[in-house]
Amino acid sequence: MFARHPELGRVKTRLAAGIGNEAALVVYRRLLAHTRAVVAPLAAHKTVWLVGEGSETAADWAGFEQRPQPTGDLGEKMQAAFAHDFARPAQAAVIIGTDCPGLTTAHLTEAYAALRTHDLVLGPAVDGGYYLLGTRALHASLFEHKPWSTATVRAETLADAARLGLRVHLLPELQDVDTAADLRAWHEVAGPSASPDLRVL
Repeated sequence: MFARHPELGRVKTRLAAGIGNEAALVVYRRLLAHTRAVVAPLAAHKTVWLVGEGSETAADWAGFEQRPQPTGDLGEKMQAAFAHDFARPAQAAVIIGTDCPGLTTAHLTEAYAALRTHDLVLGPAVDGGYYLLGTRALHASLFEHKPWSTATVRAETLADAARLGLRVHLLPELQDVDTAADLRAWHEVAGPSASPDLRVL
């Protein structure tokens, strides 16, 4: 899991531009709690790659190996995280962020199951990126020369996978929450099932 310590003014900055720093921090804390909850049941080695300074207790990250996020852009960070796991060694590894309120334990279970028969699993996000990436080996080109945080990342990643001849499994498309518009869209899609904790608008 890639995450940030929940610090006022340092998390969800694009969301904060629409709803303010305090409300954005509330949303981020709840997204963080949601993501930890859906990961908790998995019988997998769990690592959280953290940015920033935080006041969380050890209990907040019970069951997680904690490591500082590597330097570089998002691609370099993900490549380093996969390299770390495959050096342990791991048979498969999955990376997620903390931006997806629709993520469930079932999605993660499906990802690991798919990696028994596929080389790559990708969870497509509505914005053209992805909320999950899983693989059975390190493929550096998946993380190089990408316009991160743009609408073409998913398509370019899948094009790389095709060039590498990788067998790809796609999870259901889900809504990331990066902006106030994303948060409103999540409320509209989820309807009554949306977590009340995320209804700050």
